[in-house]
Amino acid sequence: MLRIAGLASNRGRNLRHIADTAPGGAELAVVLSNHDDAPVLDAAAERGIPTESVERDEGESRESHERRILDALDDYEFDLVCLDGYMRVLTTEFLDAAPTTLNVHPSLLPAFPGNDAHEQVLDSGVRTTGCTVHVVTEEVDAGPIVTQEAVPVFEDDDAASLKERVLYDAEFAAYPRAVRLFAEDRVTVDAETGRVSVEGDEGGDLPSRRVVSERRGDTLRYGENPHQDAAVYVDDACEEANVVSAPQLNEGAKALSYNNYNDADGALSLIKEFDDPAAAVIKHTNPAGCATADTLSEAYERALSTDPMSAFGGIVALNRECDAETAELVVDSFKEVVVAPGYTDDALSVLTGKKNLRVLDVGRGDGRTGESARSELGEISERFTEKPIVGGRLVQERDLWSPTVDDLEVVTEREPTDEQLETMLFAWKVLKHVKSNGILFADGTETVGVGMGQVSRVDAVRLAAMKAEEHAEGKSAEGAVMASDAFFPFPDGVEEAAEAGIDAVIQPGGSVNDDDVVAAADEHDMVMVFTGRRCFRHD
Repeated sequence: MLRIAGLASNRGRNLRHIADTAPGGAELAVVLSNHDDAPVLDAAAERGIPTESVERDEGESRESHERRILDALDDYEFDLVCLDGYMRVLTTEFLDAAPTTLNVHPSLLPAFPGNDAHEQVLDSGVRTTGCTVHVVTEEVDAGPIVTQEAVPVFEDDDAASLKERVLYDAEFAAYPRAVRLFAEDRVTVDAETGRVSVEGDEGGDLPSRRVVSERRGDTLRYGENPHQDAAVYVDDACEEANVVSAPQLNEGAKALSYNNYNDADGALSLIKEFDDPAAAVIKHTNPAGCATADTLSEAYERALSTDPMSAFGGIVALNRECDAETAELVVDSFKEVVVAPGYTDDALSVLTGKKNLRVLDVGRGDGRTGESARSELGEISERFTEKPIVGGRLVQERDLWSPTVDDLEVVTEREPTDEQLETMLFAWKVLKHVKSNGILFADGTETVGVGMGQVSRVDAVRLAAMKAEEHAEGKSAEGAVMASDAFFPFPDGVEEAAEAGIDAVIQPGGSVNDDDVVAAADEHDMVMVFTGRRCFRHD
């Protein structure tokens, strides 16, 4: 366990933060101040941390004062010294006698050293500042840098607001990181070169540390609910078609809401799966229906007919330039947003006739609409996606995998037909965008019923069957294909599917009860194939 001696002259908020977060399991062995009344002493005592106070006598030399400090620290075992607003320049004698000593400075050194860093930053007009954790040397603010953290400088900043943000957004991140690196024995300080090297400080697709910079595109009316504030931020480096940077073509319509952005992103991600003309209707980030066909209007009709009741107030996504025939179908019932890579002039005339139907153009061409617009989506370029959670972010590769026929393992006595294989591949691509536990019924290249977000897989089957029987128009689960985003833990899901009329199943496999599940499929003369991979979607 790394033990720290903390030195502070005032409040010592970084030391208190380190004590509370214990980065890398480190703990404060002692907190020492050069002022008897420093608030940091009471704060440390409240945390059960031993404290020492060694004031400098009038006329006392720095060397003498530091020897008394070292004497006071001699009763404690520690591996690292951390300064926090310690308003004394340490001598070589102290630094040679103590272990490695760190300090945090409120700027991105070597820029803006000294006590008035924030004032220097504001006077200079720079747009980014931050903090630096460095090894202390006798030369002030010039020691080897261990880590840094950046924060923006805003037009309305003054020294007080900048100081507060640098403390909470930069120092509270960088100082614990530096302590953790030492606790994990990953830092080497080269006495000859005066440089610091950090083991494992690697870049790549999932780097050891990240700096995220995005601009606020707009403030939103509210978040998921009216009592929540919200904004949308833009990644200007993103080259892939996306709803954040898509122009809204119907001027005067209300702006997109938080939920509209979220649903529209999900809808666009789904129709990017397909090369043939495709349409999807999304509700609460789940597909209410999806289909491909020879024409865009036919694909939209088939998608809508899966669950027209749930599609009310939904989001429509198209992977081709929207034509007038498709536009007429879209406006036939209430929709919130339509997303497409371009619109003909006639289609725009139809769509913009609906007052609050938001029309987004996600074409990656020159921004023109009408006959000159691009008719297809561009390539997928973003490999990763992320989700902020309290205390950090989850980052993962996007699920861009879908099986081919060669990936499928037939595990039942009955072999699939070519038509069933085509439907299985279609169903899997849609299923990837259904919240887990997810079950999807499909016939041809259109959805029949969707069971999403259930905590029980068999309940998801029942929901898909109910949707197919009660809500789908002109469709039936009879003879359809069922896709499951994970294995069936028991045969009951297959039994429910057989009762609904399902004829074939595509699923990952991998359950300890696979033999029983396959036996149930054989008993009902069903086709079953394994993909070997699951496609959970939890957000």
